[in-house]
Parts: sequence; C-alpha cells; structure tokens
Amino acid sequence: MATTGSTESEERRKQLLATLERENIVRLTEAASALDVSPMTIRRDLADLENEGLLRRVRGGAISVNGPRPFGERLSVHSRAKELIAEKALALAPRFGSVALDASSTVGALANKLGPRSGLIVSTNSYATYAALKGTIGVTPILIGGETEVSTDTFVGPLAVQAAESLRYSRFFASASAIDSEFGTTEVSLAEAQMKHAFARMSKEIVLCIDSSKLQQQSTAACLELSRVAFLITELPPNDGRLDPFRDLVELR
Repeated sequence: MATTGSTESEERRKQLLATLERENIVRLTEAASALDVSPMTIRRDLADLENEGLLRRVRGGAISVNGPRPFGERLSVHSRAKELIAEKALALAPRFGSVALDASSTVGALANKLGPRSGLIVSTNSYATYAALKGTIGVTPILIGGETEVSTDTFVGPLAVQAAESLRYSRFFASASAIDSEFGTTEVSLAEAQMKHAFARMSKEIVLCIDSSKLQQQSTAACLELSRVAFLITELPPNDGRLDPFRDLVELR
C-alpha cells in the first residue's frame, strides 16, 4: 500500500536513514517491504536523500557517505532547514559583547544573516564564517587559527583550542553531527569535538542549531552534554512530536 503526503515521506526517509546508520546499507527490496511501499517509491526517496548528500545510491539500494565533508558541500544539505534555523537563532544573537560560532554550515547560515551590531566580537574556527562577517558594521570577527582540517575547511588542534579559550563568550552557537536525548551531541571527529568543548567551556550559554534529520542519532566522538545546553533550535515548530525526547531537557525554539 503506497503512502502519500509530506509527513509520510519525511517519516519514511527518516527510517531509511536510521537503517543506513545502523547497517551502513539500505537494500531496495527489503526497505520497500518493511515500509509497505513500492520499490519505485523507495528509489525516489533514495534519489532525494542522495541529492541532499546523505547517502550514495548503488545497484539495489544505497550505502553510507562516511566521514567529514567540506563546508561548501555541507552548505547545500538541508539548505531550507538551515535558513529557518538561522532565522530563529538570529533572535538570540546579542547586539554587543562576544560570542562564539562553530564551523558548521548551519551556524554559517546565521553568520550570513547577522546584520549591524553595536560592538560584537565573534570568534570562529571557520574561515567561511569569518569571511561572511568581515565588513559587517559593528562586528569584529576573530578567526581561531590552528591546524587545517582539510576535509572540513576548519581549524582544529591544540593551538586552536588554546586560542578559543582565550576569550569569554556570552553564547556559543553550535551545531552537531548528531544529537541524542540521552548521550547529547556527537561529532564526526575527535578534533571537531575538542574545538566545540573549548568554546563551550568559555561560554555562559550554549545554543544548539540542529536540523531534524540529526535528532535521536549518534556519530563518532562524544561532545556536548544536554545539561549544558540552554536552547535547541530546529526547523520544526517547538510543539512538534519529534522534539518530545528533548522537551524537558532544553528550551526549544
């Protein structure tokens, strides 16, 4: 029996991604049978997910796209969700003081929207985010340098951690590779997790900006505990049922 409608499609694709996370492969015929839809429907779902950079189609199904990806490639994934998240996050961006922005493409979307401020220092370990903030009236961007992580276009390592910890921040705007209501956030590499730990340690509040495809998922390196997080921003309305596991843990936006 085929299903129709955006809600059914979204739930179906979420299940396909969960299978991929668990087994590193989605088999076309097995997925069609498990989800009670036609193989053609699954093919369309896999094509859409491949276009978003979330998997790679192969004969008979799809396989994982493993490892970190460059900023430009990440920017195109879930672009509409990132725009909505950035709009919400903008309301939490202070006029003055100092904040930290991680190197994620989701937080990069916030940097692109950040208009004139009244004397705001913004630290980031992303050159793309730093470049987006240059020339913004009332904003002083600081690029946290260190070792170059070529695969993600970011700066990491001991020198970057030391530089990140040389300032105090009112808020740290961060994303994550995955978030789980029990285990918190996780990252694709230990180096990325260490950088976010450094920013978080020096921040009064943490604002997580994460699209819904990463909810109740886990990646490789443990990062932020939800007890440290003040706000969780997604593209979903706060009353969406998919946010229920986080409802009593953080403020939802």
